[in-house]
Amino acid sequence: MHLCQMIWRAEQQRARAMATTFMGRDRSWAETARDVRRLASALRALGVSCNEQVAILALNSDRYFDALFAVPQIGARIVPLNIRWAVMELSYALRDSQSRWLLFDRTFLPTVDALRAQGSDLGGCLFIGDADECPHWALPLERLIAEAAECHEQVQGEQQIAGIFYTGGTTGFPKGVMLTHAALLSSALSVVAAIEADEHSAVLHAAPMFHLADLAVLYTFTLLAARHVIVPAFEPQRVQQVIADTRLTDALLVPTMMQMLFDHPDFDAGKLAGLRRILYGASPMPEGLLRRVFATTPHIRLMQAYGQTEMAPVVSLLLPDDHVGQGERSRLLRSAGRAAYGVHIRIAGPEGTTLAAGEIGEVCASGPNAMLGYWNKPRQTAEVLRDGWVHTGDVGYLDADGYLFLVDRAKDMIVSGGENVYSTEVESALSTHPAVGQVAVIGVPDPEWGEMVHAIVVARPGQPVDEATLIAHCRGRIAGYKCPRSVEFRNEALPLSGAGKILKRELRAPYWEGRDRQVN
Repeated sequence: MHLCQMIWRAEQQRARAMATTFMGRDRSWAETARDVRRLASALRALGVSCNEQVAILALNSDRYFDALFAVPQIGARIVPLNIRWAVMELSYALRDSQSRWLLFDRTFLPTVDALRAQGSDLGGCLFIGDADECPHWALPLERLIAEAAECHEQVQGEQQIAGIFYTGGTTGFPKGVMLTHAALLSSALSVVAAIEADEHSAVLHAAPMFHLADLAVLYTFTLLAARHVIVPAFEPQRVQQVIADTRLTDALLVPTMMQMLFDHPDFDAGKLAGLRRILYGASPMPEGLLRRVFATTPHIRLMQAYGQTEMAPVVSLLLPDDHVGQGERSRLLRSAGRAAYGVHIRIAGPEGTTLAAGEIGEVCASGPNAMLGYWNKPRQTAEVLRDGWVHTGDVGYLDADGYLFLVDRAKDMIVSGGENVYSTEVESALSTHPAVGQVAVIGVPDPEWGEMVHAIVVARPGQPVDEATLIAHCRGRIAGYKCPRSVEFRNEALPLSGAGKILKRELRAPYWEGRDRQVN
């Protein structure tokens, strides 16, 4: 089984049904399958060979959608690039992945020009957009598709590498994760089995398509032969209007996107009246924000997906029926759910032994969706992939019913006065204060305690708050040693990765500058 089979199935069963909507361009499944085959034919005619890498640097579009299937169709490998990376980071990823081909759009024309000036070893650049806007050194993708014949797939098998997906780089330089057709399909099938959508659903793509969170949703709803509504990038007002205008039923929104949407001064809950489900993930969801969503849009069913690139990406799912805001089961709001279908989770102790329920250790996962390894990085692969288990670097525990509770990234844990403080727990407590818009908690050096719990807060407009008030607010919710010792207020939004995660590395940097270690 390979990725393209879901396209051919959708074409066979729902040829006239709507497949994609993008910037006023609607296509049926028959038209989408045709364009995928034509793009595959065009790439093959250009000389793209089996097992060769094809990078993509573009905002979301229906052509991006096509490339995600057309490249693997001829046995080549997709390399989606982070749209927030600097030229130096992009140049590294292109060299590291040995990508000779690059698909790009007008937004990144200056960036690609700079990459070419740096001497990046690109065999060909394909421009996504109107042929009239294509620079002389690139090839117009629209014209190539229009002139190409249709080709048949050349995938060798489900264990063939479908793509190289770079990690977010929030904790170090990115690594290329090798994922097979089988791995990506396995994650998508696990979501299909759990989600309440069907072929009549319509899903929003506002999260960046380079990120596996959105790709998992893209593959899931293609398996269902449902409709994809694509916007170039997330903008709160545009997303709100698109949901209202296109009869969307489903959306993937990372927590920062949900925060921006619900905090926007022109937010109108009525425009979300037709939305049935929101799938969220990619970073922890503050409990305060979850409760706001419950109160503002009680008709929307929520589902959380926890995972990482190395697991293609789904590890666990917290289902809609687990999102209970009252009573004893309200504790599940802090859970990442239970193992997805086909996935096995265990908690490992310091010596690698499996810990019992309730004991905190490193979260490890295995299943058919696990990565083959890191591209050209055998040492790092051996550190993370051991005995068939992906060691996630996340710290957590399983309860007696198999629910996974994450307490932190191991590297985000703060050790203050000999006590372990998990930053996500402090962030969740702070988020329940009505004046807190964004919050990140980090450890900063302290001569007495080793590390001190420090909160960085962006307050909501028109809701002034001070340090003492927020610390007192925390003391009513978490143990005293976990509460922030200091609070820093910022007027600008906190720095985010391309996937919408707060870049704690950047927030820590000024405090740890000149030190050999990032712990104290």
